[in-house]
Amino acid sequence: MSTASPPPRGFAQVFNRRRVIATLALALLWGLILSPTWKTGAPVVMFRTVLIGFVAMIAFGIAEQWPRRLPRWFARWVLQVVAVAAVILPTVLFIYVASRPHGAPPFYKDPDRLSGFGTLVVTGLLFAPWVAVTSLVRQRDSFMRNQALAFQLERSELERRAVDARLRLLQAQVEPHFLFNTLANIRELVDSGSPQASDVLASLIAYLRAAVPRINDPATTLGQEIDLVRAYLELMQMRMPDRLQYSLQADAAAQNLRCPPMTLLSLVENAVKHGIDPSEEGGRIDVSVQVANDRCHAQVIDTGIGFGANGEEGLGTGIAALRERLQLTFGAEAQLTLAPNAPRGVRADLHLPAWRQRA
Repeated sequence: MSTASPPPRGFAQVFNRRRVIATLALALLWGLILSPTWKTGAPVVMFRTVLIGFVAMIAFGIAEQWPRRLPRWFARWVLQVVAVAAVILPTVLFIYVASRPHGAPPFYKDPDRLSGFGTLVVTGLLFAPWVAVTSLVRQRDSFMRNQALAFQLERSELERRAVDARLRLLQAQVEPHFLFNTLANIRELVDSGSPQASDVLASLIAYLRAAVPRINDPATTLGQEIDLVRAYLELMQMRMPDRLQYSLQADAAAQNLRCPPMTLLSLVENAVKHGIDPSEEGGRIDVSVQVANDRCHAQVIDTGIGFGANGEEGLGTGIAALRERLQLTFGAEAQLTLAPNAPRGVRADLHLPAWRQRA
């Protein structure tokens, strides 16, 4: 046990409410037990046991805080128990000297009063130190529980910070992935001398003005995701107007639902990059978001080239990063599945809990 005392807390700790109530209850119980053999009546003996109990409580509290440091070989709990035992005899002696009736002989010359004095001293020395030890054990248990709770809260906070840091790292991986792909598309238009290059670049600038402020948010809404997907598909259709058609439908109830940033966009971008773009005849992308029974179902279907020989691995790192972001945000509540679409292409089904974004 540490030899240094807790930081001084003054009388507020000595007379804390729980300690006062416990002392009063135990002292009254002590007096009640002694009262049948007390000739002067129960109120007198109870008053005396309460007085002794509070003096012992004050001694316990003072020893708990003073002196501030003790020798390494002397535990503070020993000092507290010794202090409680040490005040019993002087307190009982004071009571009997102060309560001596006028003209009566000293208590030690009166057999009845001497017997009462001895009873209070002996029972006090047996009772009070054990109460002090019990209080110390309970105090130690409470301290350990509080420490365990504090460690648990600290661990939870550290885990939350680690998750936030991991989410931001994954988002940082997604940002350049999308941006570089789009810039590469614009470069192709410029290299080919397409008159659409300027319009596509203007659309990209407008898109980035809306998207970049939201990228570093830990969470966004499906409504914002849908707006970004719409802007992205418009941008891609400008780049290949004859090879890309799309539709976008979403329930109004999905607008305020929580969603990790770049979720729908990652699925749509993969459909464009790995499905529509490599296909000579292009294809179509259908995006739908539906909400039912506290669940949200988002679906992205393309009619591109499909998985091919590489299966799902051919869809690149975007899907793997998206799965990890979904796991960090929703845990097992989120599921993302990819499957071939008949007669060709890929169908992505995303199931999320319908959690509303906090204001």
